[in-house]
Amino acid sequence: MRGSVGTARRTGRIVAGGALALTMLVCAPAWADLKIGFVDYAMLMQQSPQAKAVIASLQREYAAKQTELNSEQQRLRSEEDQLNRNGATMTADARNAAEQSLRDGQRDLSEKVQEYQDDFNAQRDLEMSKVAKVVVDQVQQYAAAQRFDLVLADGVIFANPAINITQPVLAALQARGTAGLGSTSGASTRSTRRSSR
Repeated sequence: MRGSVGTARRTGRIVAGGALALTMLVCAPAWADLKIGFVDYAMLMQQSPQAKAVIASLQREYAAKQTELNSEQQRLRSEEDQLNRNGATMTADARNAAEQSLRDGQRDLSEKVQEYQDDFNAQRDLEMSKVAKVVVDQVQQYAAAQRFDLVLADGVIFANPAINITQPVLAALQARGTAGLGSTSGASTRSTRRSSR
């Protein structure tokens, strides 16, 4: 009896293993024919001419405000240095007034810098979302033209270089150019309007 139970278990395992192998053989053609690609999305967002054009445009548009903030910072440093040098010879009232003026100037500058950074970041995010749409569209076009069944991007731990389609997609983005991205011309207007308040 005992031997027949052991034999039955072994036979059951063999049948189960055979069924699993048969299932794999039947299903193998379904996934073996998949054409899978991988794209480095972060690289495309950094190196595409569209992204570079957006960043360059934003830097040009915000350059005047950045220069203005740098000048203001230099002026405040000068005032602070002068106060440190001459503070001992100043009257108490004059020193207190100079310290208060310096604190007010530093607070105002800090607010302007924060406003500038918020405005720049908001405009950059808006423009880069347009670039992201162009990048995704280009990946989809390339994948469809090359008959890919699946293209993976973020969250991939390893991808064989043979399935990496980043360079051909980047070349297509370069060929596409920067037309159709829109302009960031409203950015500096908003920044100037805010700073005049």
